[in-house]
Amino acid sequence: MTALTVPLWRAAHGRTGDKGDRSNISVIAWHAALYPVIAEQITADVVARCFAHRQPSRVTRHELPNLQAMNFVLDGVLDGGVNDALNLDSHGKALSFLLLDLPLVVPAGLAPLLRGPDR
Repeated sequence: MTALTVPLWRAAHGRTGDKGDRSNISVIAWHAALYPVIAEQITADVVARCFAHRQPSRVTRHELPNLQAMNFVLDGVLDGGVNDALNLDSHGKALSFLLLDLPLVVPAGLAPLLRGPDR
């Protein structure tokens, strides 16, 4: 079987929220058939490595297969939270873009379900 490597955003979209020093990043598959591929590859360890530069104290993944989604909770990544942080994105709203840029290997048969250009 052939496969292609694409950025995660071609297979899913994201939502982000925050509370204090904690960021919640949801990954929602564009199609139910893409969810198992995402769930297999985008683990809590992968996300922790993706955000290593922000030094999360813990990354937890909550799976929501009926919604073809998962929620990642990253503790200690917002420099203390909105009122304490000096960074430009004190709410962490842009963090989903970093996550959605992770590479994802997709079986070629699922390529028609991907969004965006084929490049």
